[in-house]
Amino acid sequence: MPNFMPVRNRPWISSAAIAAALRSVHHPRMTKIHTPGLFDSRDDAAPPTRVAFDIEIANVIELAPGEDLEAHGPFDISCAAAVDDRGKTRHWYTKDEHGEPGPKLSASGAREMLLWLREQQLAGVKVCAWNGLSFDVRWLGHVAEDMQLAKEIALELYDPMFQFVCQRGFPVSLANVAEGLGLTEKKLMSGEQAPIEWARGNRQLVLDYVAGDCRLTEAVVARIVTQREIRWKTKKGTFSSEPMPVLRSVRQALAIPLPDTSWMREPLRREKFYAWCGDVR
Repeated sequence: MPNFMPVRNRPWISSAAIAAALRSVHHPRMTKIHTPGLFDSRDDAAPPTRVAFDIEIANVIELAPGEDLEAHGPFDISCAAAVDDRGKTRHWYTKDEHGEPGPKLSASGAREMLLWLREQQLAGVKVCAWNGLSFDVRWLGHVAEDMQLAKEIALELYDPMFQFVCQRGFPVSLANVAEGLGLTEKKLMSGEQAPIEWARGNRQLVLDYVAGDCRLTEAVVARIVTQREIRWKTKKGTFSSEPMPVLRSVRQALAIPLPDTSWMREPLRREKFYAWCGDVR
């Protein structure tokens, strides 16, 4: 268990309750890549202030041009990872009978990750994900069979893409924002290729990929915080920017006034991203 400083006024779930739940999670075939510092209570380093996470789905799906991946849900998860602002990494996956990464993450493994993410939030760590509200947290909750816990995490999540949608009315990709912000890190593969490689047995390649996406997300968030804006490469190949002086949680972003989308033929409703949460008041 990580060693965290107590936090006052913790909402929904107490630290003691989460710690007890974590101790109760036992799955002999679950494994985590342990990195001293982020997860070792004996480490004397300062705790992280920000954590970025990502999941990869196990389902191989061929999408038609313009088709929405979400229409093919629910999804299985092959693996997941988290990286903090000190560069420390952790993975989640389930071992098969040979001790190798198995086909998909178990329900207990997904719940363990959710509990860990909530513990970070309650400890004051900013938990971040790119499109994590609509995708990552939702499907972790589905696999873990705990949508209530997933909702609690989602509302306190820092999702710059969702905040951008609230401000501008349309989404932007992580890769285009990374390029716009001048980052040199590149994705190891496309998201569509990851489940194909996992199915082929190239498990380490996908584990490296999901960790790389976490590092890229953390780097993008850090640059947004520093530059106080999102800058992205447009479909025309030009660059555009949007002020983002404050990084907001999902709950805070919901209070942003609706943008002018009268110029769009089919305006995107922000409710699409959090409809699975139900009542968010």
